[in-house]
Amino acid sequence: MKEAYIIDGIRTAIGKFRGGLSPVRTDDLAALVIKALMERNPGVNPAIIDDVILGCHNQAGEDNRNVARMALLLAGLPHTVPGETVNRLCSSGMSAVIHANRAIKAGDGDLFISGGVEHMTRGPWVMSKVSKAYGNDSAMHDSSFGWRFVNPKMKAMYGTDSMGETAENLVDDLSEQAITREDQDLFAYNSHMKATKAQKSGRLAKEIVGVEIPQRKADLVVFEQDEFIRPGTTLDKLAKLRPVFRQNGTVTAGNASGLNDGAAALLIASADAITQYGLQPKARIVASQVVGVEPRIMGIGPVEAAQRVLKKAKLTFEDMDVIELNEAFAAQSLAVIRSWGLKDDDSRINPNGGAIAIGHPLGMTGARLLQTAMIELHEKGGRYALCTLCVGVGQGYAVVIERV
Repeated sequence: MKEAYIIDGIRTAIGKFRGGLSPVRTDDLAALVIKALMERNPGVNPAIIDDVILGCHNQAGEDNRNVARMALLLAGLPHTVPGETVNRLCSSGMSAVIHANRAIKAGDGDLFISGGVEHMTRGPWVMSKVSKAYGNDSAMHDSSFGWRFVNPKMKAMYGTDSMGETAENLVDDLSEQAITREDQDLFAYNSHMKATKAQKSGRLAKEIVGVEIPQRKADLVVFEQDEFIRPGTTLDKLAKLRPVFRQNGTVTAGNASGLNDGAAALLIASADAITQYGLQPKARIVASQVVGVEPRIMGIGPVEAAQRVLKKAKLTFEDMDVIELNEAFAAQSLAVIRSWGLKDDDSRINPNGGAIAIGHPLGMTGARLLQTAMIELHEKGGRYALCTLCVGVGQGYAVVIERV
């Protein structure tokens, strides 16, 4: 069976809600990383790309009607190159990469662009039509985040807890782990401090391509630093924030990921393509695994996903040199880490900070984790990395990669 390799990856800096990327259309953001990826790899003729596969969570606004296809055309790729958009909510970007991996293994292509995009700032309001003439059952929702147009059957069967409530559910259900508010705030603080250090040292810059943003009455601005990171946060500041989802809860705006904007793209190739086009692979995709879990505790998904992917790869946690765990919430992250039997401050976990600090553009994040882990393996000289996310409505996704 053929093997799939990650040749290169690039991402935008991640914007905060209504922040620096606000003026940029979602499809333009996706096009930018595709174009930048091709410019970084001039030996690859765009016409030979077998498919462009992007993950996207929203798809209700400028990311509608197959944003992958729109973006590749906007990026200047030939119209003969096809495009597909996939949606597995928070893990959409990871799913896109594994779609390419599977296609290569199946012999359905040799060279792919995969990644993800999400622009939560520009997610539109959406309104349903009435079900009958002169009806009054129309509804309107903000498409940026959370449930919309809920099926009453789904609500009766599984509930429709918000993502923050699912994190609170984990604190309650895993009471033996004693995940306190203080634990969560400390985890969030450490994420910001690690990300701050990585930003100041230039480590994060190795992942990023700048986004040129025209200004009305000034020179254009190049957006090239993750802006959600809070270098000045403290444990005291975090402790003063009120719980968001329950009156006596523990999840706050400070120990959760945010609403963010960004895009990422990776070049995925078979061994044949590497030889034919003289490419230099950076990582091999070893194994992947997706699982389903109870929706009300969706955040626990990475536990089983990671255990199963490691078993599939015939590896253990001890073999992992880097672990990129998406920080949807500090409570959720701690529940996963402790369920794995690891320490809260394991130095392999998110060494440059995670989503609580860097941000979580939903459709992009899975691709970012793989790109970040790939670069980190080369920075540290490590061999294996585990990348994993929880997924809304109860799923977990995990991928193991090996440095080449």
